[in-house]
Parts: sequence; structure tokens; C-alpha cells
Amino acid sequence: MRIAIAEDSAILRDGLVHVLTDSGHRVTAAVSDGDRLRTAVATAAPDVCIVDVRMPPSFTDEALHTALALRRAHPEVGALIFSQHIETRYATELLAGSPRGVGYLLKDRVAEVREFVEALERVAAGGTALDPEVVAQLLRAGRRTDRLAALTPRETEVLGAMAQGLSNAGIAAALVITERAVEKHIAGILTALDLPRTATGNRRVLAVLRYLQDRPGPG
Repeated sequence: MRIAIAEDSAILRDGLVHVLTDSGHRVTAAVSDGDRLRTAVATAAPDVCIVDVRMPPSFTDEALHTALALRRAHPEVGALIFSQHIETRYATELLAGSPRGVGYLLKDRVAEVREFVEALERVAAGGTALDPEVVAQLLRAGRRTDRLAALTPRETEVLGAMAQGLSNAGIAAALVITERAVEKHIAGILTALDLPRTATGNRRVLAVLRYLQDRPGPG
């Protein structure tokens, strides 16, 4: 797996390079800002980019603008946002553009290196990796009662687990319920969000994104 990193903290950037190299992957670029990342991707397209949110020059949301631009110019390159902050407006746009090859993880909630590397590999392969807190804030930011009013609290929890890419068995283990119960909750979610049965492998992610895509625009 070829990986490009955009992280303004030199210590964290070097740490990511070390961890990923030790895991058998190749880091094609490790830069400190979005402009350098764009150049690096244009020069040698990686399989996936790791992008912080707040980087120079203004330390606000430059990296998300960069990630959006990269997704438009290089849709085959996965994008994993790895940050301490959740920027709901641009994160929603990033996720709604295409559910394939997108992730958003929070730095202080990644407990194990193995979990992070597995999430990165999933995004590089076209899957999705979303922290449950990211999902929760995105849903709150764009909430429409006519879309989610039918969901029970447990269905909302299952929805967040689905967005992480967990299997039914994984969801059951995480929420301490049976797989049969998971199946029933997923059926209820898909009915409430009006998602028909299709052959697409991204149906679980679309259960989250369908609502986000239909939300009213900011302001």
C-alpha cells in the first residue's frame, strides 16, 4: 500500500511514517500542508492519503478543502481524515460525494496501531472507516426529524457501527446483542431511510449518507 501523509506536527508525521513502514507499507510523501500534498499526489498517486484537518497557513479547515480537491481530481485515491477536530460541513461534503474510499478518525480515540492500520487498509481498498463520534456529530449537524424520527436509540447505535464498516458479527459484539437482533435493527434502519435492497456493497454506508445528502444546506 502506497501512502501520502499531510500532518503539520513533525513528531506525529514521523511517527506515522515509522508505524506504516514497520507495517510493511510504503510512504510516498510526508508533508506539512495541503499544497505540498496536492503536488505529491499529482507526482506519484498513492493508494490513500492521511490528512489532518487544521494545517498551515490558517489552521482552520485547509486540509478538508485539499481532501475535497483531491477526491475530485483523483477519485481512485482514498482519503483518511485523521484529526482531533470534527468539521461537519466539509466532512459531510466529502462523505456525500462518494462513500467509497473515505475515512474520518479522531486521533485521541484510536486505541491501537493495529486498528488504525486496518482502517487505513480498508479505505485504500475502497471501503469506509468512520469514528462513531464523527457519525453522531454529522447526524446532529444535519438532523431532520422526518428522516430519523422513526429510528430507535439502538438503531442509531447500529447505524453508527454500520458506518464504521463493521460486519453483523462485529456490531453484535460491540453492542453486546445477538446477530439476529442486529439484522432486525438494520432492516428497520433501511426501511426508515427508504433504502431498497440492491447489490451494492456500500449499502451500509449509504444508510448513513442518504440522510446526510438530503439535508438542508448550511444557513
